[in-house]
Formats: sequence, C-alpha cells, structure tokens
Amino acid sequence: MMVSPPVASPDTPPPAALFMSGHRSLRAHGVAFRVDVPAADSAAFAQARRDAFAAARAAGMVRPLLMGAIPFDTRQPSQLFIPQHYHDFARRPSAAGQPRAGAPLSVRSIPDEQAFKRAVRQAKANFRHSEIRKTVLSRLYELQFAAPVAVDAVFAALCAQNPHAYQFRLPLAGGGELIGASPELLLRKQGTHIASHPLAGSARRRPGEQADSAVACALLASVKDDYEHHLVSAAIGRVLAPYCRELQVPARPSLLAAGAMWHLGSPIAGELHDVGRDVLGLACLLHPTPAVCGSPTALSRKLIDLIEPFERGLFSGLVGWCDEDGDGEWVVTIRCATICNNRVRLFAGAGIVDASCPDAEWAETEAKLGTMLGALGLAEAA
Repeated sequence: MMVSPPVASPDTPPPAALFMSGHRSLRAHGVAFRVDVPAADSAAFAQARRDAFAAARAAGMVRPLLMGAIPFDTRQPSQLFIPQHYHDFARRPSAAGQPRAGAPLSVRSIPDEQAFKRAVRQAKANFRHSEIRKTVLSRLYELQFAAPVAVDAVFAALCAQNPHAYQFRLPLAGGGELIGASPELLLRKQGTHIASHPLAGSARRRPGEQADSAVACALLASVKDDYEHHLVSAAIGRVLAPYCRELQVPARPSLLAAGAMWHLGSPIAGELHDVGRDVLGLACLLHPTPAVCGSPTALSRKLIDLIEPFERGLFSGLVGWCDEDGDGEWVVTIRCATICNNRVRLFAGAGIVDASCPDAEWAETEAKLGTMLGALGLAEAA
C-alpha cells in the first residue's frame, strides 16, 4: 500500500513539525497520510506522492503539503507525511537559556578517533586503485543522559545560535524527533525558478576578527578544498542542465559563514523548461550529491558501505516540504541530531580526497559536531 493513514496511538500527540527558512516557514500539526515508499524506486515513489495528494483532496483538504525526510540510503523507507493542518508564520529570533540536558552519563563516537583516521587512510589507498576521486566519511556521536532531554529548549538554543540556517524539527514515525540547523540548500523550486547552494570545503571559525578572516582566506585559497568543492558543484550542474533552459553555475565558490564553520559554497540558479516539474523528484535525482557521498556516486557509495561501521539513516539525507504544484524546498540533513527520551545521536562527516590529512579530517568532524553540542549546552565539548 503506497499511502497509509497514521496508526492511532494512545500516547501524547507528537509536537508540531517545523521547517523554517528565509524563503518560507511552516508549522504543521497531525498526520493525515504517510508516505514510506523508498525514493530509490522513482516510479513507485512518484505514484505514492500523487496518491497521497489525491487522498488528501478527497478528505477535503485544501492545498495539502507533503513534509518530512528521506534517508541517505534511498532504498530505505521514506519518512514523509501530509499534515492534518499547517500554517505559514514569520520566523523570529529565538531565545535560548532554558535547562536542556545536563551533563551526559556516557558518550561514544562510532567510529572512534583511531578507527576514523584508519578509514581515511583506507579511502585514500582505494583512490589509487579505482576511479573514485572523493568520498565522504562520517561518524555518529551518541550521548546518554540521566533524564529525558528537553527538546524544546535544545531546539530553541539551536535556532538562536544558527539564526540564518534552515531550521527543522520533525517528529519521527518510530519515536523521537529529528532536529537540525542545516546550512545547505539542496533544491528550492518556485514556478520555473530553481536554486541550489551546495557546500563542500570547510574550516572551523576562530575567535577574533583577524584570526577568523585568516581562516576564511586560507579556505578560499585552498587547492584541496577548491577541488573538493568543484566535484560537487559540477555534478549538480550536470544533473540539472537537461531540465533547464537557463542555468548559472559559478566558476569559483564563495565563502559562507555558518555558525561555527566557514564553507565554500556555490549559489546555483536556473529556469526550468517545465513549470510542472516536481521539486522532490529533481531533488532525488541530485541526492546524494558528492558533498555527502563522493564522486563518482555509485562507487563511493560502495566504499562508504565497506568502511563506515553504521547506518546513517536520515543523517545526510534530505528534509523539507513540497506542494501539489511541485514547488518546495529541500535541504541536506546535516548539523542535526535525533533525540529520543534521554538518548541523543549526532552526526558529522568530512569529504575525503587524495590530499586529505586524517588528523585534519577528524578535526573537521569535531568542529561540525560543535553546532549540536553547543545547542545541548555542552559548550566545553563544542
């Protein structure tokens, strides 16, 4: 069955689903219909979306929306739903300061530092015997607390610390919530206009204007990071070009400040041939980009499956919304966490190319984890 109504539960109703950006901010309540068909089966996935919208209209809903997340591995079930009702609202600065989680009882990294560095070396060795030019290796950081984590307070702190990010909060079908403040736009569509802003190449920001400026300049001048970024922007351009009558892909990346990190980014814009082209269908053609997987995609996926000792799940997938006209906004699921009761799982990854240094790539994941650790109130860890 492609579209299913939610299963009734005696538990407390889930909190609102939120997606906030400078383009549009949405708050949704309830679940009218779920879509869990894996995105890898593009025909069945497209039919499931059509069926969901048709079911919503038949139920009397006006201008229904589809919201949710798609995992990194698109062969896994999607976590999408049509909310019972939603509304737009003006995003305002968040205030933080409420108690969040306290000190964790336990923490662990999967893999640990030495295993992650070995994986970087293994990936680089593989480059010499394959066509892979880049892969992305990641790690989970798990924390357990004595009491349930105050998700409201953590999310408020996350938004306050990252006011210009794409902010999202999504109750999960299996329990718990996905929250995040992603800096990376995968694809936005409005009418025939599309936009993407891929990020690849990162450096941790430093206190003090002079030191921070030096880090930014070094990143912009880095041959290694420029090469890593070009693989991403060129791949996105190749996928989108056949669907566009006009497409602008910058020749060189620019700097983007995102919380604790500097990134190299390329603002890509285009005009589609067909106004009816569906944003989620296009986003799934792009996903996973070399920013979260590698290049070429299929070979890098195999290498990730071989090296990474965990399933990413929703991490480094996509999260967002779309409407029945095919318009919407989808971002890459990074700078995020899943929170379930007293357990928190964080995620961070780093792009590996032949010039990568294992110590530097580990440090990059540490810096990226700082976004969520700061929101948890663990400033000393961040």
